[in-house]
Amino acid sequence: MTPAEERFDDLVSELLGLPGVTPPGGSGFGRSALRVHNKIFAMLVRGQLVVKLPKERVDALVDAEEGDNFDANKGTPMNEWFALSPDSALDWSPLAREALAFVGGH
Repeated sequence: MTPAEERFDDLVSELLGLPGVTPPGGSGFGRSALRVHNKIFAMLVRGQLVVKLPKERVDALVDAEEGDNFDANKGTPMNEWFALSPDSALDWSPLAREALAFVGGH
């Protein structure tokens, strides 16, 4: 297991007890995703934490050079999806909780 996979497993363990949060599973896009009420809010893709956040927040994180807009290999960055740089010092937990609140409507 890679360090990123270990970090994501720790994140999954931390968030699974919260209302509406379900573990990764299934197949295809989002198989490594945490969901709230069946909507993806955080996932591990190519060793990076990817979270769904408001476009303005994603833009601010990109401007701060913490990562990039997520591109699902379709050639177009997704406005509300942020891929955290492996070099970023940002803590995964608060970022994932921010995504959970955004997607879960809280």
